[in-house]
Amino acid sequence: MRRAVGAARPCPLFSPLPSLPCLVPVVPSSTLPPLDLQALRPLVQAHLQWEAWARCIAQHGITIERPRATAHPAHPSILYPLDYGFVNDTLGTDGDALDVFVGRGTTGLVGALLTTDYRKGDREAKLLYDCTPAEVYAAHGFINYDRSLLEGVLVMRRPMPALWDEID
Repeated sequence: MRRAVGAARPCPLFSPLPSLPCLVPVVPSSTLPPLDLQALRPLVQAHLQWEAWARCIAQHGITIERPRATAHPAHPSILYPLDYGFVNDTLGTDGDALDVFVGRGTTGLVGALLTTDYRKGDREAKLLYDCTPAEVYAAHGFINYDRSLLEGVLVMRRPMPALWDEID
C-alpha cells in the first residue's frame, strides 16, 4: 500500500539528516557497545532537521509495508499498532529506507524513535508521522515490548502537551 503525501517528484540532492548516522551508528557486530540514548535525546531534538524531513516526506511520500493490526513477520503474535513503512527514496543507517510509523491524525512529523536492535546489531531512527499522542505512546510501547531484543528512545519534535493541544 502506498500512501503518497504530496507529489512524488525527486527531492533536491540533500541529506535531510546528515548528522544522524553519527548519532545512531550502524555497528556491524552482534553486540552493541553501551550508548546512553537518553542523553542523546535533547541533542537530537535540537539538531534533527525536522523541516527537511517533513519536506522529504511531502515530496517523496510514504510506502506502507505493514498496515495497522498486521502481524510481525517473524513474531506472528505481535501486531503493529500503527501503519508501518518507509519514506520513499531515502536511506537509513541500516542500509534500507528510513522507517516510519504513520498514525491516523493530521499532525505531520511529530517525532522519532532512536532504536537499538540487539538481534540485528544496529541502531536507527524511526519517524513518527501523523500520530496522535495515543499513537505516539503506542509506537513507543511497541518498540520497547521486549527490551532484550529491541528498545527505543522517544524524541519529540515539540513538547507532548503541544501535540495534545493540536488534537483538542
